[in-house]
Amino acid sequence: MPISKQIDVNGIRLGVELREAGVGADNPHMVRRRAIPLVLLHGFTASAASWGYHLDRLAAQGLRVIALDMLGHGASDAPECPERYSLAHYQQDILAVLHELGVRQGEAILLGYSMGGRIALYTAFAGFFRALILESASPGIENVAERTQRRLSDEALAARIERGGVAAFVEYWEHLPLFASQQRLPPQQQQALHVQRLRSRAVGLAQSLRGAGTGMQPSLWGELPELRIPTLLIAGELDTKFCTIARRMAQTLPYVQLQIVPNAGHTVHLEQPEQFDQLVINFCLAKG
Repeated sequence: MPISKQIDVNGIRLGVELREAGVGADNPHMVRRRAIPLVLLHGFTASAASWGYHLDRLAAQGLRVIALDMLGHGASDAPECPERYSLAHYQQDILAVLHELGVRQGEAILLGYSMGGRIALYTAFAGFFRALILESASPGIENVAERTQRRLSDEALAARIERGGVAAFVEYWEHLPLFASQQRLPPQQQQALHVQRLRSRAVGLAQSLRGAGTGMQPSLWGELPELRIPTLLIAGELDTKFCTIARRMAQTLPYVQLQIVPNAGHTVHLEQPEQFDQLVINFCLAKG
């Protein structure tokens, strides 16, 4: 049964979508004493609800699904202070929510997409999770000058959102080359994505960029050899930038699987949903 709630942690309120593990038609013989919690972190401009039917499908396979609204998104608070959106704060908030939900250290698998993937990777270094799944995610920008330039670009984009509003920003965002392959989605699905993005709040998007944009993310490339948990990397073959990043990460992470998904771009879970679910389910159940 779908459950939507808000949880107060660390002085803010975060939205959460919950799906308890069930025995679904796809897996009628599964019996599990304590279901593996799967924690999902969405991308920029999205929300926990943006995972759509994936939440029910993953729960039907025996996983306890916990999808969070990132700060400034969905039903979560959108503070004015950009420092509140730092990756360190995200890590603290995520762990606090899981504590409130009774999730114990070493139980949960963490899955993050794009912005959520960057947050997930940073959070995984807390040592709380049993495994990690990253979809179209990056450990950050190594070069200091390039990172500074990206921070300036993120600030300019944040100011653009505040100045022009959400609708004008969404029009710009949807036409970025990164999302070109989404034009192949059915028109109804594209419209649903558009409507979802329009629900965003300008302050939440702008401060997310200022506090947790790629320019603010510390480079974690040098830390990857220390992440000694099973990790699944997923990238779409049409997203050449993130395929390159994923392949390089796979050469560094100690316990890693790499899956390049054909006929998909940056948003694999939308463009090849059945294959995405099967990859996630197989990985999670293998860790049970």
